[in-house]
Amino acid sequence: MSERPVARTDVSPAVAWLRTPAAIRERCHQLLELGLAGKLTHFRVEPARLSAVVDTVLAVTREAYPTLDIPLHSRWRHFDAGGVKRVEELEARLKGVSPEERARAKLDLAVVSVLLDAGSGPKWRYREQGGGTWARSEGLAVASFRMFMDGVFSSDPDRPLRADSEALSRLSLDALAQGLQVTGANPLDGLEGRLHLMHGLGRVLPRPGTLFDLVVAQGRSVRASELLGHVLEQLGPIWPGRVMVDAVNLGDVWPHSALGPVEGVDALVPFHKLSQWLTYSLVEPLEEAGLRVLELDGLTGLPEYRNGGLFVDLGVLVPRDARLTREALHPSEEPIVEWRALTVALLDRVAALVRGRLGMSAEELPLGKVLQGGTWTAGRKVAAEARPGGVPPIRVDSDGTVF
Repeated sequence: MSERPVARTDVSPAVAWLRTPAAIRERCHQLLELGLAGKLTHFRVEPARLSAVVDTVLAVTREAYPTLDIPLHSRWRHFDAGGVKRVEELEARLKGVSPEERARAKLDLAVVSVLLDAGSGPKWRYREQGGGTWARSEGLAVASFRMFMDGVFSSDPDRPLRADSEALSRLSLDALAQGLQVTGANPLDGLEGRLHLMHGLGRVLPRPGTLFDLVVAQGRSVRASELLGHVLEQLGPIWPGRVMVDAVNLGDVWPHSALGPVEGVDALVPFHKLSQWLTYSLVEPLEEAGLRVLELDGLTGLPEYRNGGLFVDLGVLVPRDARLTREALHPSEEPIVEWRALTVALLDRVAALVRGRLGMSAEELPLGKVLQGGTWTAGRKVAAEARPGGVPPIRVDSDGTVF
């Protein structure tokens, strides 16, 4: 396969719109307005409790970043879990390569690592050789980082610090399980789903790092929403078959009956959680290579269990049926769609309130930094205080391709 990104075919206006952050926001805020009016089936919305969320977010932000020098929420924060300077280790091994190739290598790592990052489940752990033991997102980050450094995703032994289609396409379940230290005693949710994404990635791109070339070909700056568009266009075919519109698999897009007949386009709520998480994680390598990523607030908050759990644990979102806190549900089930949509819309409100309390503008404190400061950390902290092991208040039966 040629090491050049391949342009995808045109899609219908409906599909193109559902791939935009504007569509995510519009549909999620529609559901929030219905929730505030008491018209949703699965959750009651208590806006008066938002002040408790803001207090908690500000407390953890000031603890972690006393000078408010907050980095962007991205996969790069997890690579240095525990204060170990793993990214510096990568930089040392990339010393001497061109800025362009360094960017491609970092994009290779970011894309593979994010696609392996869907929820791990409560039992899985990764033990780093000569180091600590890590769970959940940090564990998956460290594990994928070590696999990358060992050349697992490269077909060229002389160039281990890359991911390419040949190596990704031939990656076996046993090799992935070995790299992630999965055993009967150390189970990982959705292992097969993660392998499916690796194989899909190998089919659609010669190497993930060619996303750099695709962006550069269109100029030295890119809006964050356009960057997400590139990610969704290039990686769209890798997602498991879900909702289809005009013969296009939409990925992380699900219907909600409050918006219209569930078989129609008007009922669809796009989230693109992993794709947005990936887009946030591409920003730093691109900027290091001299590109400018503009309008970061064009992206939305991430509808996952830490951000969403924060609103449930602090009483902003109240399940109408206690079953939602007892049984694991599939991402397609309407209570999960509703929870995720309300999370996205409420994150916008929290960000505005946090900025107001700090006297900062959206340019000074974009949503991606509020998440990092921030809501994700607060969600984890509150969950740890509420339940053993920090189990989220609502559990999702993940196949390794959504959360």
